[in-house]
Amino acid sequence: MPVAAPPPPTSRLRIVVGEEELLRSRAVSAVRAASLEADPGTEEHELTALGLPPGQLADVLAPSLFGGHRLVVVWGVHEAASGLVDSLLSYAKEPDPELTLVLVHHGGKRNEALLTAFGKAGAAVDECPKVASAGERIAFVRNEVRRVGGRITPDAVTALVEAVGNDLRGLSAAASQLVSDFGGSIDADAVARFHRGQAEVTGFTVAERVLVGDHTGSIEMLRWALDRGVPHVLLADAIADGVRTAARVASLNTTNIGELARTLRLPPWKVKKAQAQARGWTIDALQQAIGVAASLNADVKGVAASADYALERAVRQIVALRAEAGAGRGARVPARR
Repeated sequence: MPVAAPPPPTSRLRIVVGEEELLRSRAVSAVRAASLEADPGTEEHELTALGLPPGQLADVLAPSLFGGHRLVVVWGVHEAASGLVDSLLSYAKEPDPELTLVLVHHGGKRNEALLTAFGKAGAAVDECPKVASAGERIAFVRNEVRRVGGRITPDAVTALVEAVGNDLRGLSAAASQLVSDFGGSIDADAVARFHRGQAEVTGFTVAERVLVGDHTGSIEMLRWALDRGVPHVLLADAIADGVRTAARVASLNTTNIGELARTLRLPPWKVKKAQAQARGWTIDALQQAIGVAASLNADVKGVAASADYALERAVRQIVALRAEAGAGRGARVPARR
């Protein structure tokens, strides 16, 4: 199963190519993680090739006046117009050593020559072929379980693939959740119990996990929600609503649920939940989280090239803000009782 290993942070050119969307997203995430590890201040740019003016690309690729590493991801280069392809080919002849350029191609013959030229220029390649056969999906599940530290029996693998189907995101989320729920050892009975007990995942389920700082749980719930077809906009709205409500409750100098409910015009149950979610946050961190949620709202409505990627990035950013607040940065939000 081709899963991208973290690339060398010094890679200046990289190709992510193939039909499998999950593997493409993981490959891009691996490049991003490596870049940020090498330089936490890495400046990031995401562009969509379709309709992208060559001049806009040139502006992003031009040497920075401020120094530091930059990461530029161009999604969907199979749909790039000839002018944009020419600009990319020209850039590949003399790439900026302080910039990592990632081209994401969905496979096929369109603009294949662009990938060939980048390969000849020394670009690293992440192959993301379609996982088509039942055998490949079974191998994928085994690798996913192993990746998160678990073990799974052959009959459990077959049962999981039959229950979830062909979608890799759903299989990945299920494998991760099963390892978490059943202590790392998964048999067919565990798979059956898991699917009987799996509750409906909504945007508010995701938002709850994000606000309490549950990194693993929030990512798993997000992937479950995406797998079940919860719209990106509803997920973004739920996260924004949760962050705003926690900030409103935390900003008022009272712990009285009735008083807060009247002041904020919210039902008492929602106030109580927001009080619990505000624990461990600081006012400053909540304000930053509101900014992340606002950017996410624009991203899922068309600004970002990949709404899935934008949601996962925002979730990670908000959870990181919660962790920093919990470590003692700034004035703490008082615990609500």
